[in-house]
Parts: sequence; structure tokens; C-alpha cells
Amino acid sequence: MEKTIIIGSGPAGWTAGIYAARASLSPLLIEGLATQENQEKNRLPMGQIALTTEVENFPGFPPGDLGGYLDSAISKSRKNMLPPRDAGITGVSGPELVELIRAQAVHFGTRVVSDDIIDVDFSQLPYKLFGAAGNIYETQTVIIATGAVANFLGLESENRFKNHGVSACAVCDGALPRFRNKPLAVIGGGDAAVEEAEYLTKFTSKIYLIHRRDQLRASKIVVKRAMEHSAIEILWNRVPEEILGNDKDGVTGVRLKSTVGEPVLELAISGLFVAIGHTPNTEFLKGKLALTEKGFIARPIPFRTNTSVPGVFTAGDVADDYYRQAISAAATGCMAAINAERYLASL
Repeated sequence: MEKTIIIGSGPAGWTAGIYAARASLSPLLIEGLATQENQEKNRLPMGQIALTTEVENFPGFPPGDLGGYLDSAISKSRKNMLPPRDAGITGVSGPELVELIRAQAVHFGTRVVSDDIIDVDFSQLPYKLFGAAGNIYETQTVIIATGAVANFLGLESENRFKNHGVSACAVCDGALPRFRNKPLAVIGGGDAAVEEAEYLTKFTSKIYLIHRRDQLRASKIVVKRAMEHSAIEILWNRVPEEILGNDKDGVTGVRLKSTVGEPVLELAISGLFVAIGHTPNTEFLKGKLALTEKGFIARPIPFRTNTSVPGVFTAGDVADDYYRQAISAAATGCMAAINAERYLASL
């Protein structure tokens, strides 16, 4: 029986591994399988950050040549799995960052298993986790860090230009040179979409906010700010039909069809931000612990990582529908591991 098992392999999971291993808990981390189904659902091992090219906002990685450091910190076999560095990157990429955190966790003693947890039994100790291949894992504590997946439009052209002009996070990517002082578009009609549009006005003077209806779902005060902002133009009753671009420049435009029979409209833009929500990876937890209305793991104690089940803790985006940043996910990974260690000490 394990002392603690961590489910998930993004910044939250690996950070939990670092802290749990240094607390002599000998944690077992289940990192998920690289299956075709998981790839289609954008939930491959290493988390959403592994799908990101440049990471400029994670502390400790200023612009510079990381070549020699990466060679010394990441094993050759793991480094050979990393995608080639894009031209122009002078800091750390998403895949490199999560590999570095992984290497740190493994260095301190985190053990790693590749499996997908498809069911759990939290009714009594030891808790049981059921893997896709039939494995059963028993443990005294669990840290759930399975993350959340950004919802996309489902266009083939959208998938082609992900990380090349198509993004699901303005806070993560809006400051990149690709988007500065260039026309951009945001898709969505809720608070998140309007807030993304407002955030992007820090870097450019033209933002198109595209919504499929004639009224935004966002709160009235947020809508009022957007409609009065000189840099934001709202396009009503429109949905993207195709993302336009090329391999050299990435996104160069978007073709919008009308939901009310008007002619097709093409916009010249350099970036498209999709803000239509996130889906937490909590299917296997339904009925096993408390979830929010949006399906995220509920945290009954403010500023803690506790769940509704004693000894089961959560970290990262699977419980966070607001910040969704690598640094905040890593922070809660630390918190969850400390909570697990203290819970075990109390038994």
C-alpha cells in the first residue's frame, strides 16, 4: 500500500511529487497514457503546458540560452522526446519546463507509472484507484492533479494553428511578440471572453470580440466596459468558419459566417483567442467526491486543497476555474503534498 499517490503529470502533479518525496512519503505518480483518445482530447501526459511553445511568465527562466543546462538536467532519453525548439525562443518552452520539473521530482524519489485512472473507491481505507489496464492501486492518501482541457471550436484549421496564432489563454500568451501591436480576435460571450479581450488591449489597439448571438452572457458591468472600450469591436451573430494563415506567419485572418443569414466576413488578424470555457478531467470522480456545477473538484475549506473526502487532496486546474496558470498550479501542488504529509502524521 502506498502512502500517497498523485494522479496527473502537469506542473501541479510534479510539484506535489517534489514535496511529497522530500517529505519521505515515497510518492507514486500516475502520469497517464499517450493514447490516441487522449491525444484527440488534448489530455496527454505532462499537462496542457506541454502543448505550449514559449513560457515567459514562470519565475526563474529569463531569456537566455538553456542548451547546456537542459543537457545536464534532463536525461538524454527524455530530452530526445522533446520537440525541436522554435526559432526565436530565448527562454524556456512548455515541454522543457515540465520536463525539468519532472526531472526534479524523479531526482528526489518520485516513482512514475504510466496508466489512466478510470475509477476510484474512496469509501474506506485503503483508497483504491483502478487503472485502464486492470491495475489496482491502494493508498492512504491521494492527490488529484488531472487538470482541465480548454474547449476549442473543433475546426481543422484551428488545430493546425494552435500555438501559431491560436491560443486559449490571453494571460499566458498575449504579451508574446507574435501578438503585440497587431489586430486580434477573441471568441466567446461570457465573462472570461470579455476579460481576455480587455487584457489584450494592453498590447494592441484593435480587438474583435466575436459572439454567436446578439447579446453577451457576461455580467452587465463587464459588458459595459467592453462596449465603451475604444479598442474593442464586438461582432454579433458571427461564428468562425475557418482560421486563415500559412506555415511562415501562422494565423493571418479568420473567416466568419453569420448566424442570421448575413454575408460571410473575413478579418485580417494575427491571433485568435478561444475563450469558450474549460472542461476539467473529472469524469472518473463523479459520484465519488463533491464537484462544482462546472465539474471542477470542490474545495470545502477556503485556501486549502482538501476535498470532500478526508485524505484526498487536489491541485492545479482540475479545481481551478479562475487562474489556470502553471505557477498557480505548481503552488497548489506544493500545498496538497504538505496537506497529505500532515494528514498522514495525524493518523
